[in-house]
Amino acid sequence: MKAFAALLDALIYTTSRNRKLALVADYLRTTPDPDRGYALAALTGELDFPAVKSSTIRNLMADRVDPVLWTLSRDFVGDTAETASLLWPEDDISEASDVSVAKVVERLSGLNRNTAPGELAKLLDGLDSNGRFALIKLATGAMRIGVSARLAKTAFAQAFDVNVEEVEEYWHALSPPYAELFHWAADGGDPPNVSNVPRFRPFMLAHPLEDGTVDLAEYAAEWKWDGIRVQLVRVAGETRLYSRSGDDISASFPELLDVLPMDAVLDGELLVRGAAQGGEEGGAASFNALQQRLGRKTVSKKMLKEAPAFVRLYDALIIEGEDLREQAWEARRKALENLVPRLPDSHFDLSALVEARDFTHLAEIRETAREEAIEGLMLKRRDSAYIAGRKVGLWYKWKRDPLLVDCVLMYAQRGSGKRSSFYSDYTFGCWDGDPDNGAELLPVGKAYSGFTDAELKKLDKLVRQTTLNRFGPVREVERTLVFEVAFDSVHSSKRHKSGLAMRFPRIHRIRWDKPVHEADRIETLRALIKD
Repeated sequence: MKAFAALLDALIYTTSRNRKLALVADYLRTTPDPDRGYALAALTGELDFPAVKSSTIRNLMADRVDPVLWTLSRDFVGDTAETASLLWPEDDISEASDVSVAKVVERLSGLNRNTAPGELAKLLDGLDSNGRFALIKLATGAMRIGVSARLAKTAFAQAFDVNVEEVEEYWHALSPPYAELFHWAADGGDPPNVSNVPRFRPFMLAHPLEDGTVDLAEYAAEWKWDGIRVQLVRVAGETRLYSRSGDDISASFPELLDVLPMDAVLDGELLVRGAAQGGEEGGAASFNALQQRLGRKTVSKKMLKEAPAFVRLYDALIIEGEDLREQAWEARRKALENLVPRLPDSHFDLSALVEARDFTHLAEIRETAREEAIEGLMLKRRDSAYIAGRKVGLWYKWKRDPLLVDCVLMYAQRGSGKRSSFYSDYTFGCWDGDPDNGAELLPVGKAYSGFTDAELKKLDKLVRQTTLNRFGPVREVERTLVFEVAFDSVHSSKRHKSGLAMRFPRIHRIRWDKPVHEADRIETLRALIKD
């Protein structure tokens, strides 16, 4: 654990992406199996120990540290693992051995809710503060050290001079500690045999279309639908559904697992059926309806009936053993058009192309995007191969302009990681009526992005100086500041007092100059609901 703890410590204290890559790559080259495989799995969020939760750590600390001291310390530090590792009583240390990462994973994997507290305490007793920090991060799965799964995989590729797209091809078909992957990349062995596994392939991604135009003779346009991008894979009779990040979400959408009649790898947008925009039944419902199904391990018959899922197909990577990724988009599109009639229309349809005379006409069509409850347009170069990642000049996303509303800052909470010393997560609200006649503010959203580091310091100072009440890590502040908030859409929600939920809210501008009574009202947001 000492080497793994040193790696985490070094990663936390560097903001350089290249330095992070070098640190992870060096660790993977110099650490033996299976420790490096389990460490890589921890960095990418692939380890799960159900018996160990953040509450397990809090309960352990309650037996060893004054609860008031723990609460104040956790609030100040902003990270449970760091706080616990520093406050853990040093006189409890009973052994100084350097337990391996693999041994720790083995012990954590064998725990249940009853045995977890005692066994975890024994492990913590044998480690110094750095080791305790690493152990808690590994056990709870909440790394938050500035290393994404993609960065870790890129570091693996750099460590052994292999292609990161190849790493992605094998990754999702293998399990920690990835012995076959290391044997191939580090030892020059044969590639992992994953031919009969329905595995994820990296998506082709798009660049935002900033100021500029494209020639519609060279680019095709289609709607960018308001669902989630998925990949449906069927191999040897087994089907899996993957999210954009490569997560297996098959369990949440079981109705899609036995309807693909041939082996294929298809790219599309996951949507649920409902009342389509304009009132037509059976079309794509709002994202809010889809969101009710995301993350569920089991889906009720009622939900399957009321919000059945389907895939609006964008592209075909492989059809019946033929890899189409090197072919031009036009050829893949033709193959997809030929395939769709062979698929059940209850679960699949084809994303329609948007025809326009020229780019100016296309811009006019795009103005109707909000009424159609879609995110905007996709522009795809007609001769482009399906290339993993985000390659300049091939695909563009031309999203609709965001909605804007003026909201009042109500609550603030400390961030995590490098923001743990700042109040950087903000809850804001709108007036439920006329503020000059005693209307109250109701929370409508929360955001933690859209401001500079300099603005963050000013906001943090304002929060500290205008605090009215404290609720654990949350501070209620005086109603003195207006945020101009950008968001993509708004939906009805029974979970919030306002009855509203924003999609992708972010701070567009800080209105230091605007009086709070001039902020928007709830009725303004309600008028934008397209459920």
